[in-house]
Amino acid sequence: MRRIFAVGEALVDIIFSGGEPRAAKAGGAMLNTSVSLGRAGLPVSFISEFGADDPGRLIDSFLRSNGVDTSYVYRFTRGNTALALAFLDENNNAHYTFYKNYPSQRLNTELPVIGKDDIFLFGSIYAITEEVRSSVMKLLRSASENNALVIYDPNFRSSHLHELGKLKPLIMENINISTVVRGSHEDFQNILGLENADEVWKTLKEFSKCIIYTNSTEGVYVRTPSFSGEFPVKKIEPVSTIGAGDNFNAGLIFAFYNGNIKPSDILELDYREWEKIIATAVDFATEVCLSWDNYIGFEFASRYRSASGLQI
Repeated sequence: MRRIFAVGEALVDIIFSGGEPRAAKAGGAMLNTSVSLGRAGLPVSFISEFGADDPGRLIDSFLRSNGVDTSYVYRFTRGNTALALAFLDENNNAHYTFYKNYPSQRLNTELPVIGKDDIFLFGSIYAITEEVRSSVMKLLRSASENNALVIYDPNFRSSHLHELGKLKPLIMENINISTVVRGSHEDFQNILGLENADEVWKTLKEFSKCIIYTNSTEGVYVRTPSFSGEFPVKKIEPVSTIGAGDNFNAGLIFAFYNGNIKPSDILELDYREWEKIIATAVDFATEVCLSWDNYIGFEFASRYRSASGLQI
């Protein structure tokens, strides 16, 4: 059976709006994606690390209850599970304050072999963090050498701009190995200083097979050597945008899995096929923006799976 793996940070998100705490959720970009995929019934394993403390137990129980395999999670006893305070502005976009106390030994767990046509998702600052970089690269090389479909989300926040000189070579290495790079307007602006999809593709086309460029309410742009297309997003009044990009990734993976799309297919997809893929990704992202949750709801997951005729 084709499998899905995601590697990334796990933490507890405490969400503030109007100066008041509104929700506390298990969070982290790749965790959010994994939970939505688990709820949608897909075979997803989450590779991460968190403490053997109360917040860590909350995260582990939550993941397993949502169909996410935690066999590859490192449970450390020295240090604490990370916390993130997310403060929503008047447009319900978030800025963060993080509290982290990791042990000196990181991601000390057995890593899976990622096989042919499996789907591997990685990204955010976690993928370029020195303490876990060697483990992430081991997974990435396994995925690439075995011809898995590798999806990279840079998710590079402006708070790390002061480190860009050191981190950009690692980001470019990740782009070069990946099948698909899914980044936001802000990501590419922060990393490359570029303002639109065509400029980004012109710069990255010698490194990347496929760029999916999301620009908030403006739309989604797909660029490959053989395809160029633009797709709309839905006009909504969001409750929270915290999990929007993460769940766009979940919808993207759902569409790739449901359509049995393999790495070799990416360069052959036409407008109709991309339209269906991006519409699914937009649906997942929209669903999450309409609640305080960082992941799709069970009703949405069940309805979407039935409508898609997904066979697990």
